[in-house]
Amino acid sequence: MKKQSILITILISTILITSCGKDQKKSATTETESITATTSDKTNDTIHLINKMTDTEKARVDMHDLTLLDQTPKSTKKKEHTVSVEFETRTKESALQELKESREYMTDKEYKQSYKNIKNSKGIYPYEYIKYILVDGKIPYYQIPDEHYDGGEYTLTMAKTDENGETVFEKNGKAVFEEKKFKNFDEYLEYIKSDLKEKFSCTDAEAENGAEQIVAAHKALVNKSYEVLPKGTVDPEDPDYYSIKDPDADYRDQWEYDKESVEKIRDSIREISIYDEEMDVEFQAEVTLPADYDNNKTYPVILLTDGVYRFGNCPEMKAAMDNGESSDVILVALSYSYKLNGRDEENRFNHLILKRKELDDFITDNLMPYLGENFNIDYTNSTLYGHSNGGVFAHYAMFNSDLYENQPFGKYIIGSPAFWCLYEDPDTLNLEGYLNDYSYFDRNTELKKSVFLCGGSKEDPDYADRYNGNPSTLEGLKNLNKRLKTHGADVTYKLYESHHWQYIPDMLLEYQKDTYSTK
Repeated sequence: MKKQSILITILISTILITSCGKDQKKSATTETESITATTSDKTNDTIHLINKMTDTEKARVDMHDLTLLDQTPKSTKKKEHTVSVEFETRTKESALQELKESREYMTDKEYKQSYKNIKNSKGIYPYEYIKYILVDGKIPYYQIPDEHYDGGEYTLTMAKTDENGETVFEKNGKAVFEEKKFKNFDEYLEYIKSDLKEKFSCTDAEAENGAEQIVAAHKALVNKSYEVLPKGTVDPEDPDYYSIKDPDADYRDQWEYDKESVEKIRDSIREISIYDEEMDVEFQAEVTLPADYDNNKTYPVILLTDGVYRFGNCPEMKAAMDNGESSDVILVALSYSYKLNGRDEENRFNHLILKRKELDDFITDNLMPYLGENFNIDYTNSTLYGHSNGGVFAHYAMFNSDLYENQPFGKYIIGSPAFWCLYEDPDTLNLEGYLNDYSYFDRNTELKKSVFLCGGSKEDPDYADRYNGNPSTLEGLKNLNKRLKTHGADVTYKLYESHHWQYIPDMLLEYQKDTYSTK
């Protein structure tokens, strides 16, 4: 059967994403297993950091009052999507070349018939065809019906994927394609919205926006109401062309916190918008100060990654200071600006794992020095916390800390690190570096930091389908503990009666009270 030309954009899916974006509001019961070594505060000379922000970054940083509680205005007006296309000229020679490149996806009979049709064609070539369609400057993730589609039955042709989202191949190496049929356009759009939420953890608003983009593209094709781009404009290898995010979105509603509790302490909170040029990301830090903050005193920082979840713990952690259960510290919850979804697993994976070096650069040389310029910080006793993907990042940051001139942390919390995801793409994700603790002990005789390792005693089954015979979450944690003890490190290791994340609120409070004790 001869295949018709259709406008297809291959669905690109990030499959190496740790699925840790579940609701994280509940706490866990306390410990079942505890193996501890004494954690001692180290008395060093005062540490000062050098701010290495670029001029662009310095110009964009802004500190202001908390805006998380502000109501996001809901527009009743439907968004106007922009559609642009890039044309390409197809000659008989280029058509034959395209056919050759698609050979692996065709049967011998289909290939021979297509070759014959092109070779013997008269009066067809050359002609112009649409090579790329952009909606709001992005290549849509889903197939767009052509200008002849009338809204009736529709067939979606796509590469078949397995339960892990990976493309299925035949024994001969050819990709397996499958067809999905829909009785009308509306049913196809509902499929798109459902698929976006299931595969990409999209919000309802993001899914709705994704479906609207397909509608806008189809209308533009029918009405020819699109902008024509110069040939060669679109680079399909540029990841910036692929996004399902709405640039006008506001993700305040994705943050997990108790509004009443935050309202009570909002006068103690400063919000910082801080841009990183290296990653081209707008970050946001919620800074909770202790009561009666004194410019003549210094305070350790507890920096909490995944601020979209962990900022919700700050009211209770501040209460521990107010009640005298903990000495005063500065709490910093780091997340993205409200334009980015901090719960989005693609965002978390990209920055906490794939770009962990760049994130480390940002925190070490930009964020922490900037905080030191505005608040009096005891860097020696400051703590960096990371959990799951963030645990992988905290491990990286600790074992690469000696490579930096700035030393913003003396303590680290590594919680339930998802080390197993590094095995899924060893070269890209630097598995070898992790297994050797990034050669830290080749460069140093001892770890000059203290570290708290923790996890949930019940969590290993949570991601059993991701281990593939490699060490589980708890096995990776225990292996790290063993390596640290071998090198005589100042390490505390503890398991809580919990699954993957439920123990975190109790753990943070316990750590705060023990590490920053008033006694």
